[in-house]
Order: sequence, then structure tokens, then C-alpha cells
Amino acid sequence: MAKKKTFGTEEGSEDNSDRRMAKVIVATETGNNKFGYKEAIVDEDDVQDFINENKD
Repeated sequence: MAKKKTFGTEEGSEDNSDRRMAKVIVATETGNNKFGYKEAIVDEDDVQDFINENKD
């Protein structure tokens, strides 16, 4: 027998669904005064770590 469930309820939802994400864009110099951009979506708490790892 199937379970009765209504759509739009919070029942059985996962904990990671309410994580806050941030889009981070880091510029890198590729040479000859040209720049490339790296985009990533990371957790809000890990933004500073991501920026520090991808600095030139």
C-alpha cells in the first residue's frame, strides 16, 4: 500500500536543502594582459577559503 504524501510539505525533506550557496567569480591573468574567469558555486561558509586557494 502506498504512503499518502502531499506535495509541498516539509515531511521527509533532507537537511541539506536549506544550505545557503554563493556564486564566486575569480579573475586570473592568462598572459598578454588578458584575463580569464573561473566561476564556482560553493557553500556560504567556504567562500573565503575558495578565494584564498584560487588567488594568484
